[in-house]
Formats: sequence, structure tokens, C-alpha cells
Amino acid sequence: MAGILPGTKAEPRTASENFDTDQDFRGPLVVVTLLFFMWGFITCLNDILIPKLQAVFELQLWQAMLIQTAFFGAYFIVSLLYFIFSVTKGDPIMKIGYKNGIIVGLLVAAAGCTLFYPAADLHSYGFFLTALFVLASGITILQIAANPYVTILGKPDSAASRLNLTQALNSLGTTLAPLLGGWLIFEEVQAAQSANADSVKLPYIGLAAALLLIAVMIKMAKLPHISGSDKIVADAGALKHRHLVLGILCIFAYVGGEVAIGSALINFFALPEIAGLSEAEGKHFLAFYWGGAMIGRFFGAVALAQIKQTRTKYMIFAAIATVAFVVMYSVYGLNEALIALGLIVLNFIMLLFGSFKPNKTLGVFAASVMVLLLITSFAEGSVAMWAVISIGLFNSIMFPTIFTLAIRGLGRHTSQGSSLLVMAIVGGAIVPPVQGLIADVTGNLQLSFLVPFVCYLYIMYYGFFGYKVKEQVEV
Repeated sequence: MAGILPGTKAEPRTASENFDTDQDFRGPLVVVTLLFFMWGFITCLNDILIPKLQAVFELQLWQAMLIQTAFFGAYFIVSLLYFIFSVTKGDPIMKIGYKNGIIVGLLVAAAGCTLFYPAADLHSYGFFLTALFVLASGITILQIAANPYVTILGKPDSAASRLNLTQALNSLGTTLAPLLGGWLIFEEVQAAQSANADSVKLPYIGLAAALLLIAVMIKMAKLPHISGSDKIVADAGALKHRHLVLGILCIFAYVGGEVAIGSALINFFALPEIAGLSEAEGKHFLAFYWGGAMIGRFFGAVALAQIKQTRTKYMIFAAIATVAFVVMYSVYGLNEALIALGLIVLNFIMLLFGSFKPNKTLGVFAASVMVLLLITSFAEGSVAMWAVISIGLFNSIMFPTIFTLAIRGLGRHTSQGSSLLVMAIVGGAIVPPVQGLIADVTGNLQLSFLVPFVCYLYIMYYGFFGYKVKEQVEV
């Protein structure tokens, strides 16, 4: 069968139907990958907003962390509403198709971005939180639709690899956001607007325009139309799968831990006993953290891909590491490039321990993050700083791998299961304020990193044991 590319006719498919293994879905994947880049960029801008709005509104750290609560709280509320609707009326995305679901998500997210302009004019922290909630509501819909869409576009055995690849582009967005967003919000207008929030207007209006443009592109592109041709049943059948339920808790733990760490980094780098960096300087090392996640996801995409020759995989790994070293050297200098290369080699060694198996790699990487968090909590200076930065490399494969493991074998309950997994992203709304509260109460930001340590302990359990699919009774 001929491959489907943008601009060509696509035949309708169902989520439960097996695709022709010879069909080429690279074109549709390129288009959908733009979504992953955009929501990665938007999500990581929160790490810039936290210190900015904390200064503007004179907030305590736990109050500033409510930015993440508003953002990731939307994931929970919108996904819960989606789940309730699917139980009572039938799965919405299985009715309208993944493509239309993606477009709806883009339009809602664009509306949320535009609300930043009046929020800045009114100088209202509450309005900013509302804008973030609307923005995240749109991204929630995108997550529900796009993640399973990627896993369906191709062979089941390579689903984890495809999702890691698209998530690598998500990480490109999270890498560029601290640099571009930090420059726009902290540096370019710092002198004139240090006491107000006007500097956030331009980035978010630009994002609104970009989201609308992508919505038009998605509408015009001839993506494979995947919806439910079978009878849409109103039930809660997804919850009968034990590995999904445990996966929901795992997504909660992962997103909560990752967001808590990223949200505290600029404040962590500013500690005199760590690096004493300013906010503008700290954004560069925040980009290291998210850049590590991007490199790790490219590694994960290759490691979990169905590439028969191990030598070919190693050559691709070497090429990725070389490009990363050259970029780091040209931008930051030799010392930082060598440190980054050493961390990449460490990440590769852990991949070998994971035997290129999704579940085992997840467990090994979670254990690695636990060790790094202990170093972050009790060491000082550059050792603690680079330990926390390197966590990004090991976070890399976690979300796509957990997601793929959790929705295996769900059949017609795939979209419903996806909504439950996206609901669990509420971990990003709960864990960061808990870490912020611990830091405020104890007066010790370093020790507060033991909060995400608990999250990664559960992730390690899921990778080694909780992922296993058990026989289920069809409902």
C-alpha cells in the first residue's frame, strides 16, 4: 500500500484496526510532531514565569508554585470531565476522530495564551492563573488525542520508539523555552519592566499566533482519519486493566517529580552554596536540564526502535553525542561540553543496563534519578548543580515509556485510558507546591528535593513490576 503523506488522500481507520505494516506514516508524524514541540515550549515557560511573577507580586515560593497548580490542575479537571463524559455518553475523540480533537485542543490553548495580555494590564496574579488554566485545558485535549494517535500510527512493537521520538521534539521546545523566554522576560525588557508583568505579553501573544497557524496546518493536512467505527460504548472499561491503573499513578509520580525539580532549579542555582547565579544566568543551566531530556529521548527512540543491527544503533548514538558535544562547545565552551559529554556517556551506560527494553530501562533510569537526587540534596557546589542538571537525561524516556506501557492492550478503551493518564498529569499541580512548602518551612531548598525522590521510587517499582499486563475480562 502506498504511504500516506500530507496532501494525499487518507483512508479512515479505527483505533483497534491493525495498519498495513508497509504503510509509511512519516509524513503525518512530522505534522503531529509540531504539537509536541509547542506544548513542550509552553510548559517549560512556566519555569520562567515562576521567578518572574514571584518578584512582581512579592510571593512566597509555595505561592509562586501555584502557577504549576493552575496549569497542571487543568489536566486533572479537563481529563476528569472527559472521562465522565466517556463513561456516560461514549468516548468523544472516538466519535469525532483524533484530528478534530487535536484542532479543538489547539484553539482552546490559543485562547488561553491571549488572556495573558489582559492579565498583565490588570496586574492580577489570579488572572494569570486563570489564563494558565485555560491554556493548559487546550494542551490537555492535545495530550489525550495526540499521544495515542502517535502510538497507533505504525507497528505496535515500535510504539514506544515513536513516542520517544516525538517527545524528543517536545524536549526541544522545553530546551529553547528557557533561552528565548528568559531573554524576552528577564533580559530584553528588564530595565524598563522589572516591576511589572508586561514582559510576558509578547511571548504569549506570539504563541497564540503559532498555535492558530498549526491548527490551520492540521486542518489542511490529509492525516489518516482514525475514529471508532465500532459501536461507541459508554462504560469505564479502561479501569479494569491493572497495568493501566498502576500506570496512572506512575504518570502522577513522574510529572510531579519532573515539574517539581524543574520549577525549583533557578532558585536552586541562586543558592550561594551551589552556584550563586542570577535568574538570567540560571536560565542557561535550566536549558541544560531540558536539553538533556531532549538528547535522552533521541537516545530512547533509537534504543527502543526495531533496529536489528546493534552496530547501527551504536553509530546513531555516537552521531547524536557528537552533535550534542559540538553544539555545547560552540555555545558554552569546552568545560561545559566535556561535562555534558560525560553525562551522555553515563546515560548510555544506563541504557545498556536496561537492555533496550522499555520497562527495564524505565526502572534503571528511575533508580539513577534517585541517586542523583540524593547527591542534589546533600552535596554542594558544582557537584550538586550538575547532579540535578543530569536528571533531565534520565527523565527523558519516562513519560512516553510509561504511557506506552500503560495503554497496551486497551483496544477500544485506548482513548479513555489516555484521558486517565493525562488526568494523572495533575501530579505537576500537587508535588511542586509540596516541595515549595517543605523548602519554606525548613528553610532548606536542598532537602526539599527528597520530595521528588519518593516519586521516582514508585516509578522504579512500575518499571520492574507494575507494568505487567494481566488477562482482562472484556467489558
